[in-house]
Amino acid sequence: MQLTTEQVRLIRETWEILRGVNPYLVADVFYRRLFMEHPGLRRLFPDEMDQQYGKLMDMLNMLVERLDQLDDLADDIADLGRRHVHYGVKPEYYNAVARALLWTLEQALEDSWSREAEQAWTDCYLQLAGQMQAGMSH
Repeated sequence: MQLTTEQVRLIRETWEILRGVNPYLVADVFYRRLFMEHPGLRRLFPDEMDQQYGKLMDMLNMLVERLDQLDDLADDIADLGRRHVHYGVKPEYYNAVARALLWTLEQALEDSWSREAEQAWTDCYLQLAGQMQAGMSH
């Protein structure tokens, strides 16, 4: 599934708005929501989360910058999925992450969040999660 030009524009536009927010705050809100909704997932992460916050935000920055090259990243994304198996990640966790991410984006973007932006981020996440899950089985 390819993202449309409009979806790429919406994702980049909304991500640019978030660049004005402290990235650790965005990551903290995301992980708090994830762990509140799914407390059992907390055990998969280190006690000290600062480094994890940085990893999340760095990965999202890189993906947004390379949205029009996601097919070129397919092997790297699948490899990321393989590595996540070793951390104890199961395929069903991807839906929990999607819900927490979309909720975080909606809260942070407020009036800049739209149904179209939500659909663009959802489609992007589904594409990436599908590639990661494919990597989990290899």
